Amino acid sequence: MGMLEKALEGGKFGVTVEMAPPKGYDFKEQMEAAELLKGKVHGVNVTDMQSACLKASSLGLCIKLKEAGLEPIIQVTGRDRSRMGIMGDMLSAAAFGIDTMLALTGDHPTVGDCSQSKPVYDLDSVGILHMLSVMEATGTDCGGNELEGGAPEFYKGAAVTPVYEPLFLQINKLRQKVEAGARYIQTQGIFDLESFKRFMDEVDKANIKTHIMAGIIPLKAAGMAKYMNENVPGIAVPQDMIDRLAAAAAEGKAKGVKGLPTQLGIEMAAEMIAKIKDEGLCDGVHIMAIGAEKNVPKILEKAGITIDE
Repeated sequence: MGMLEKALEGGKFGVTVEMAPPKGYDFKEQMEAAELLKGKVHGVNVTDMQSACLKASSLGLCIKLKEAGLEPIIQVTGRDRSRMGIMGDMLSAAAFGIDTMLALTGDHPTVGDCSQSKPVYDLDSVGILHMLSVMEATGTDCGGNELEGGAPEFYKGAAVTPVYEPLFLQINKLRQKVEAGARYIQTQGIFDLESFKRFMDEVDKANIKTHIMAGIIPLKAAGMAKYMNENVPGIAVPQDMIDRLAAAAAEGKAKGVKGLPTQLGIEMAAEMIAKIKDEGLCDGVHIMAIGAEKNVPKILEKAGITIDE
Protein backbone atom coordinates (compact mmCIF):
# COMPACT_ATOMS: atom_id res chain seq x y z
CA MET A 1 0.00 0.00 0.00
CA GLY A 2 1.43 3.35 -1.07
CA MET A 3 1.61 6.43 1.14
CA LEU A 4 -1.28 8.23 -0.57
CA GLU A 5 -3.61 5.24 -0.31
CA LYS A 6 -2.65 4.73 3.32
CA ALA A 7 -3.33 8.39 4.11
CA LEU A 8 -6.63 8.80 2.28
CA GLU A 9 -8.11 5.44 3.19
CA GLY A 10 -6.98 6.01 6.78
CA GLY A 11 -8.83 9.32 7.03
CA LYS A 12 -5.72 11.50 6.91
CA PHE A 13 -5.38 14.75 4.93
CA GLY A 14 -3.58 13.78 1.72
CA VAL A 15 -0.86 15.94 0.16
CA THR A 16 0.61 15.44 -3.30
CA VAL A 17 2.70 17.61 -5.58
CA GLU A 18 2.90 17.67 -9.35
CA MET A 19 6.24 17.45 -11.15
CA ALA A 20 7.07 17.50 -14.85
CA PRO A 21 9.94 15.48 -16.35
CA PRO A 22 12.60 17.47 -18.22
CA LYS A 23 12.55 18.27 -21.91
CA GLY A 24 15.65 16.13 -22.27
CA TYR A 25 17.29 13.38 -20.25
CA ASP A 26 18.97 15.25 -17.39
CA PHE A 27 16.83 14.76 -14.26
CA LYS A 28 19.10 16.79 -11.97
CA GLU A 29 16.68 19.68 -11.36
CA GLN A 30 13.78 17.35 -10.61
CA MET A 31 15.83 15.22 -8.23
CA GLU A 32 17.09 18.28 -6.35
CA ALA A 33 13.49 19.39 -5.82
CA ALA A 34 12.53 15.84 -4.85
CA GLU A 35 15.06 15.81 -2.00
CA LEU A 36 13.29 18.82 -0.48
CA LEU A 37 9.93 17.05 -0.72
CA LYS A 38 10.95 13.96 1.27
CA GLY A 39 8.76 13.62 4.33
CA LYS A 40 6.60 16.55 3.20
CA VAL A 41 4.16 14.90 0.76
CA HIS A 42 2.39 11.57 0.29
CA GLY A 43 3.25 11.40 -3.38
CA VAL A 44 4.87 13.09 -6.37
CA ASN A 45 2.51 13.05 -9.34
CA VAL A 46 4.59 12.94 -12.53
CA THR A 47 2.99 14.45 -15.62
CA ASP A 48 2.65 12.58 -18.91
CA MET A 49 3.65 15.16 -21.53
CA GLN A 50 1.31 17.77 -20.08
CA SER A 51 -0.30 20.17 -22.58
CA ALA A 52 0.88 17.76 -25.30
CA CYS A 53 4.45 19.07 -25.01
CA LEU A 54 7.27 16.57 -25.44
CA LYS A 55 9.12 15.64 -22.24
CA ALA A 56 10.84 12.57 -20.88
CA SER A 57 8.31 9.93 -19.91
CA SER A 58 6.35 9.87 -16.68
CA LEU A 59 7.55 6.30 -16.07
CA GLY A 60 11.19 7.35 -16.37
CA LEU A 61 10.99 10.05 -13.71
CA CYS A 62 8.78 7.85 -11.52
CA ILE A 63 11.52 5.21 -11.48
CA LYS A 64 14.14 7.81 -10.53
CA LEU A 65 11.91 9.12 -7.72
CA LYS A 66 11.24 5.61 -6.43
CA GLU A 67 14.98 4.88 -6.37
CA ALA A 68 15.48 8.12 -4.39
CA GLY A 69 13.00 7.04 -1.71
CA LEU A 70 9.93 9.03 -2.73
CA GLU A 71 6.42 7.84 -3.60
CA PRO A 72 5.80 8.44 -7.31
CA ILE A 73 2.36 8.64 -8.89
CA ILE A 74 2.45 7.76 -12.56
CA GLN A 75 0.20 9.76 -14.88
CA VAL A 76 -1.13 7.88 -17.90
CA THR A 77 -2.90 9.54 -20.84
CA GLY A 78 -4.70 7.92 -23.72
CA ARG A 79 -3.24 10.34 -26.26
CA ASP A 80 -0.01 8.59 -27.20
CA ARG A 81 -0.55 4.88 -26.53
CA SER A 82 -2.99 2.14 -27.39
CA ARG A 83 -4.48 0.00 -24.63
CA MET A 84 -1.68 -2.50 -25.21
CA GLY A 85 0.98 0.21 -24.79
CA ILE A 86 -0.71 1.54 -21.65
CA MET A 87 -0.98 -1.88 -20.04
CA GLY A 88 2.64 -2.64 -20.90
CA ASP A 89 3.78 0.55 -19.20
CA MET A 90 1.66 -0.19 -16.13
CA LEU A 91 3.08 -3.69 -15.81
CA SER A 92 6.57 -2.18 -16.02
CA ALA A 93 5.63 0.42 -13.39
CA ALA A 94 4.49 -2.37 -11.07
CA ALA A 95 7.83 -4.13 -11.53
CA PHE A 96 9.54 -1.03 -10.07
CA GLY A 97 7.14 -0.86 -7.10
CA ILE A 98 5.04 2.00 -8.49
CA ASP A 99 1.49 1.30 -7.35
CA THR A 100 -0.36 4.63 -7.59
CA MET A 101 -1.58 6.11 -10.86
CA LEU A 102 -3.67 8.90 -12.36
CA ALA A 103 -5.63 8.36 -15.57
CA LEU A 104 -6.14 11.24 -18.00
CA THR A 105 -7.45 11.44 -21.56
CA GLY A 106 -4.68 13.90 -22.55
CA ASP A 107 -4.56 17.15 -24.52
CA HIS A 108 -4.65 16.86 -28.31
CA PRO A 109 -1.22 17.13 -30.01
CA THR A 110 -2.35 20.19 -31.99
CA VAL A 111 -2.13 22.31 -28.80
CA GLY A 112 1.43 21.20 -28.04
CA ASP A 113 4.92 21.59 -29.45
CA CYS A 114 4.92 18.46 -31.65
CA SER A 115 1.74 19.17 -33.55
CA GLN A 116 2.55 16.67 -36.31
CA SER A 117 2.33 13.80 -33.80
CA LYS A 118 -0.61 11.49 -34.46
CA PRO A 119 -3.01 11.04 -31.53
CA VAL A 120 -4.13 7.55 -30.50
CA TYR A 121 -7.02 7.92 -28.03
CA ASP A 122 -7.75 4.19 -28.08
CA LEU A 123 -8.98 4.74 -24.51
CA ASP A 124 -10.02 7.85 -22.62
CA SER A 125 -9.52 8.24 -18.86
CA VAL A 126 -12.62 6.18 -18.05
CA GLY A 127 -11.48 3.44 -20.44
CA ILE A 128 -8.01 3.33 -18.88
CA LEU A 129 -9.47 2.99 -15.39
CA HIS A 130 -11.89 0.29 -16.50
CA MET A 131 -9.17 -1.69 -18.29
CA LEU A 132 -6.94 -1.70 -15.21
CA SER A 133 -9.87 -2.64 -12.96
CA VAL A 134 -10.70 -5.62 -15.19
CA MET A 135 -7.02 -6.64 -15.23
CA GLU A 136 -6.91 -6.57 -11.43
CA ALA A 137 -10.16 -8.54 -11.07
CA THR A 138 -9.42 -11.23 -13.65
CA GLY A 139 -5.64 -11.47 -13.79
CA THR A 140 -5.80 -11.06 -17.57
CA ASP A 141 -4.41 -8.58 -20.07
CA CYS A 142 -6.37 -6.31 -22.42
CA GLY A 143 -6.87 -9.24 -24.79
CA GLY A 144 -8.23 -11.56 -22.10
CA ASN A 145 -4.98 -13.54 -21.83
CA GLU A 146 -3.78 -14.71 -18.44
CA LEU A 147 -0.91 -12.67 -16.98
CA GLU A 148 2.08 -14.60 -15.71
CA GLY A 149 2.27 -14.32 -11.95
CA GLY A 150 -1.10 -12.63 -11.68
CA ALA A 151 -2.03 -8.96 -12.02
CA PRO A 152 -0.64 -6.04 -10.02
CA GLU A 153 -3.02 -3.73 -8.17
CA PHE A 154 -2.97 0.04 -8.45
CA TYR A 155 -4.44 2.85 -6.36
CA LYS A 156 -6.21 4.55 -9.23
CA GLY A 157 -7.09 8.22 -9.58
CA ALA A 158 -8.59 10.65 -12.07
CA ALA A 159 -9.16 14.38 -12.52
CA VAL A 160 -12.19 16.69 -12.49
CA THR A 161 -12.87 20.37 -13.19
CA PRO A 162 -14.98 21.86 -10.36
CA VAL A 163 -15.52 25.24 -12.07
CA TYR A 164 -17.53 24.22 -15.12
CA GLU A 165 -20.86 25.06 -16.71
CA PRO A 166 -23.08 23.14 -16.80
CA LEU A 167 -21.64 21.49 -13.70
CA PHE A 168 -23.79 18.36 -14.00
CA LEU A 169 -21.67 17.25 -16.97
CA GLN A 170 -18.58 17.14 -14.75
CA ILE A 171 -20.56 15.38 -12.02
CA ASN A 172 -21.71 12.74 -14.51
CA LYS A 173 -18.16 12.26 -15.80
CA LEU A 174 -16.92 12.04 -12.22
CA ARG A 175 -19.43 9.28 -11.52
CA GLN A 176 -18.22 7.34 -14.57
CA LYS A 177 -14.61 7.61 -13.40
CA VAL A 178 -15.43 6.42 -9.90
CA GLU A 179 -17.52 3.53 -11.22
CA ALA A 180 -14.57 2.58 -13.47
CA GLY A 181 -12.27 2.34 -10.45
CA ALA A 182 -11.02 5.81 -9.44
CA ARG A 183 -10.58 5.87 -5.68
CA TYR A 184 -9.24 9.40 -5.49
CA ILE A 185 -9.82 12.52 -7.58
CA GLN A 186 -7.62 15.57 -8.01
CA THR A 187 -9.23 18.77 -9.24
CA GLN A 188 -8.17 21.51 -11.60
CA GLY A 189 -6.69 24.47 -9.74
CA ILE A 190 -9.19 26.27 -7.50
CA PHE A 191 -9.02 29.88 -6.35
CA ASP A 192 -12.55 30.53 -5.09
CA LEU A 193 -13.57 28.42 -2.12
CA GLU A 194 -17.26 29.28 -2.48
CA SER A 195 -17.31 27.79 -5.98
CA PHE A 196 -15.44 24.75 -4.69
CA LYS A 197 -17.97 24.33 -1.86
CA ARG A 198 -20.80 24.34 -4.41
CA PHE A 199 -19.00 21.62 -6.36
CA MET A 200 -18.50 19.51 -3.23
CA ASP A 201 -22.19 19.94 -2.37
CA GLU A 202 -23.13 18.58 -5.81
CA VAL A 203 -20.79 15.61 -5.32
CA ASP A 204 -22.50 14.87 -2.01
CA LYS A 205 -25.98 15.22 -3.54
CA ALA A 206 -24.97 12.78 -6.28
CA ASN A 207 -23.84 10.33 -3.57
CA ILE A 208 -20.46 9.83 -5.26
CA LYS A 209 -18.06 8.17 -2.84
CA THR A 210 -14.40 8.91 -3.51
CA HIS A 211 -11.58 11.01 -2.07
CA ILE A 212 -11.38 14.56 -3.47
CA MET A 213 -8.06 16.42 -3.49
CA ALA A 214 -8.29 20.14 -4.26
CA GLY A 215 -5.89 21.44 -6.89
CA ILE A 216 -3.69 24.31 -5.66
CA ILE A 217 -1.68 26.46 -8.08
CA PRO A 218 0.66 28.99 -6.39
CA LEU A 219 0.48 32.14 -8.49
CA LYS A 220 3.70 33.94 -9.42
CA ALA A 221 2.43 37.12 -11.12
CA ALA A 222 -0.71 38.95 -12.19
CA GLY A 223 0.15 38.16 -15.81
CA MET A 224 0.22 34.43 -15.02
CA ALA A 225 -3.25 34.65 -13.48
CA LYS A 226 -4.65 36.58 -16.44
CA TYR A 227 -3.15 34.11 -18.90
CA MET A 228 -4.70 31.14 -17.12
CA ASN A 229 -8.09 32.84 -16.98
CA GLU A 230 -7.97 33.40 -20.73
CA ASN A 231 -6.37 30.13 -21.86
CA VAL A 232 -6.84 27.32 -19.34
CA PRO A 233 -10.31 25.74 -19.23
CA GLY A 234 -11.74 25.50 -15.73
CA ILE A 235 -9.44 28.15 -14.23
CA ALA A 236 -11.06 31.23 -12.68
CA VAL A 237 -8.69 33.45 -10.69
CA PRO A 238 -10.72 36.17 -8.89
CA GLN A 239 -9.91 39.77 -9.77
CA ASP A 240 -8.98 40.62 -6.19
CA MET A 241 -6.15 38.06 -6.31
CA ILE A 242 -4.91 39.52 -9.59
CA ASP A 243 -5.02 43.01 -8.08
CA ARG A 244 -3.02 41.88 -5.02
CA LEU A 245 -0.35 40.36 -7.26
CA ALA A 246 -0.18 43.51 -9.38
CA ALA A 247 0.14 45.65 -6.24
CA ALA A 248 2.96 43.42 -4.95
CA ALA A 249 4.80 43.83 -8.26
CA ALA A 250 4.40 47.60 -8.10
CA GLU A 251 5.66 47.66 -4.51
CA GLY A 252 8.65 45.54 -5.42
CA LYS A 253 9.51 47.81 -8.32
CA ALA A 254 9.25 50.90 -6.14
CA LYS A 255 11.44 49.40 -3.42
CA GLY A 256 13.83 47.61 -5.76
CA VAL A 257 12.88 44.25 -4.26
CA LYS A 258 12.43 41.19 -6.47
CA GLY A 259 10.08 38.26 -5.92
CA LEU A 260 7.27 39.93 -3.97
CA PRO A 261 4.50 38.55 -6.24
CA THR A 262 5.93 35.02 -5.92
CA GLN A 263 6.09 35.39 -2.14
CA LEU A 264 2.49 36.60 -2.11
CA GLY A 265 1.48 33.64 -4.25
CA ILE A 266 3.08 31.30 -1.72
CA GLU A 267 1.16 32.97 1.10
CA MET A 268 -2.16 32.85 -0.78
CA ALA A 269 -1.66 29.16 -1.58
CA ALA A 270 -0.87 28.43 2.07
CA GLU A 271 -3.97 30.34 3.20
CA MET A 272 -6.12 28.33 0.78
CA ILE A 273 -4.70 25.00 1.94
CA ALA A 274 -5.14 25.89 5.62
CA LYS A 275 -8.78 26.88 5.07
CA ILE A 276 -9.53 23.70 3.12
CA LYS A 277 -8.09 21.53 5.89
CA ASP A 278 -9.52 23.52 8.81
CA GLU A 279 -13.02 23.58 7.31
CA GLY A 280 -12.86 19.93 6.26
CA LEU A 281 -13.90 20.78 2.71
CA CYS A 282 -12.27 17.74 1.10
CA ASP A 283 -9.76 14.96 1.67
CA GLY A 284 -6.51 16.64 0.68
CA VAL A 285 -4.68 18.93 -1.73
CA HIS A 286 -2.69 18.46 -4.91
CA ILE A 287 -0.15 21.25 -5.39
CA MET A 288 0.76 22.21 -8.96
CA ALA A 289 3.78 24.48 -8.53
CA ILE A 290 4.58 24.57 -12.28
CA GLY A 291 8.36 24.26 -12.10
CA ALA A 292 8.67 25.79 -8.62
CA GLU A 293 8.41 22.56 -6.60
CA LYS A 294 11.18 23.82 -4.33
CA ASN A 295 8.64 26.28 -2.89
CA VAL A 296 6.24 23.52 -1.82
CA PRO A 297 7.85 22.85 1.61
CA LYS A 298 7.54 26.55 2.43
CA ILE A 299 3.87 26.56 1.36
CA LEU A 300 3.10 23.55 3.54
CA GLU A 301 4.98 25.04 6.49
CA LYS A 302 3.01 28.28 6.25
CA ALA A 303 -0.22 26.26 5.99
CA GLY A 304 0.71 24.26 9.09
CA ILE A 305 0.57 20.97 7.19
CA THR A 306 2.65 17.95 8.14
CA ILE A 307 2.20 14.33 7.09
CA ASP A 308 2.37 11.06 8.96
CA GLU A 309 4.67 8.68 7.11
